[in-house]
Amino acid sequence: MTAKRIKISENLRESTVSVLPIVVIVLLLCLTVAPVSADLLLCFLIGALFVIAGMGLFSLGAEASMTPIGNRIGTALTKTRNLPLILVVSFMLGFAVTIAEPDLQVLAETVPHINNTVLLVTVGLGVGFFLAVCMLRIVTGVHLRWLLIAFYGIVFLLAAFATPDFLSVAFDSGGVTTGPMTVPFILALGVGVSYIRSDARAEADSFGLVALCSIGPILAVLILSFFYTESSGTQELATASFTDTAAIGAAYLQGLPKYLGEMAVALLPIVGIFIIFQLLTLHMPRRNLLKIVIGILYTYIGLVLFLTGVNVGFSALGRVLGAELAAGWTRWLLIPLSMLLGWFIISAEPAVAVLEAQIEEVSAGTIPGRAIKTSLSIAIALAMGLSMLRVLTGISIMWFLVPGYLIALGLSFFVPDLYTAIAFDSGGVASGPMTATFMLQFMIGASSVVGGNPLSDAFGVVAMVAMMPLISIQMVGVIYSRRSAAELSEEHYGEDEIIELWEVRPA
Repeated sequence: MTAKRIKISENLRESTVSVLPIVVIVLLLCLTVAPVSADLLLCFLIGALFVIAGMGLFSLGAEASMTPIGNRIGTALTKTRNLPLILVVSFMLGFAVTIAEPDLQVLAETVPHINNTVLLVTVGLGVGFFLAVCMLRIVTGVHLRWLLIAFYGIVFLLAAFATPDFLSVAFDSGGVTTGPMTVPFILALGVGVSYIRSDARAEADSFGLVALCSIGPILAVLILSFFYTESSGTQELATASFTDTAAIGAAYLQGLPKYLGEMAVALLPIVGIFIIFQLLTLHMPRRNLLKIVIGILYTYIGLVLFLTGVNVGFSALGRVLGAELAAGWTRWLLIPLSMLLGWFIISAEPAVAVLEAQIEEVSAGTIPGRAIKTSLSIAIALAMGLSMLRVLTGISIMWFLVPGYLIALGLSFFVPDLYTAIAFDSGGVASGPMTATFMLQFMIGASSVVGGNPLSDAFGVVAMVAMMPLISIQMVGVIYSRRSAAELSEEHYGEDEIIELWEVRPA
């Protein structure tokens, strides 16, 4: 019990450190150049406590439940040596875990012109299909680069003919899908299935799953845009206000039962699939099973607290703050402020820590997590600045995405495959709950005041955040691969020294 309490304390401390910089920046703005009503600020601070508690419990629960479930199911599927079964179960798991993704839940509630259920099912189908593609790639050993080039070629071909109001939402869907729920599960599943191969590249090929699964929702929503006929809808600036502190409490008490029900329904498919595997093949000992059950409970409580805090406390203030700063001379602060928030927001993304640990493990420490974290911070800061530039000018997102992805795919020819896989995975995990909640609402508020179209101008911030790490991480790959080559070329051997040739690997 003591170890469990220590673990909970560590997770809560990490989530506090992650969220605190954003809270401090927002407080400074609200107390100086962007005044908001006191009730809205108090509601935000209460929401921050919910978010901190929710992120801490969710991270603990996902580590104790989603990761072992994915790994054990992946290993069990591998033992069957039944490729059709692996593909079908992967599709079902991809669909189920996506529906429970908190980032997607937030985006679905924000998008005004697509029915929530329709968007969730569409994105879930996209992830399910591409998770099956990922499993097929791991089994066959197909190079990730060629799959990325082929599928992104299809994406941009469809984007050229898609409805503008669906364009940014489609790319945002690809970013929010790979969040704190999906990433640990997909990575663990990939590692489990990779055991079917015994070659040296098998474990490295478990990377790239997040990259491919990010494409599924983009394609699915773009296809949806060609036949979906529901009203176009518009984004209106939230004007939430509370008469007194009891009204704030009532808002949270009303939100809790709603998300208790929604998250129970969202987690049910994952739990059901796990129970089926437990009864048929896993047969885990009671002690291990109890740990996973407790982990699922932590995950559930964390998701409920996180979504309640975000939707009741964060969303309204994010929009109002963006609107306040866009109204006067403070408009000039929007771009540098967005970059500052972007720098800190990457620390608040729980899925990033999961990816960093996986990178250091697979690379045996040759790729330090600190280098990955720094390059991600730079990338996200630039992404936020460019996103706010779009809000202020109305430039189409395609002017950024097309050259950005061309550069990213071009770099894949100059770095080892592992760096390409890590880069595209990092793009997915960087665009997590803090981006999909506070920053998207911040952009919507600013866009509403400057007279832009939030559907085409504000939406797309998640897509920008997902794209920039593709370039920055591969640049890290270029630096580290050249450094490794230089170190290898500097090695000298004596005339009488025995050289083990199999230890000298080409760069």
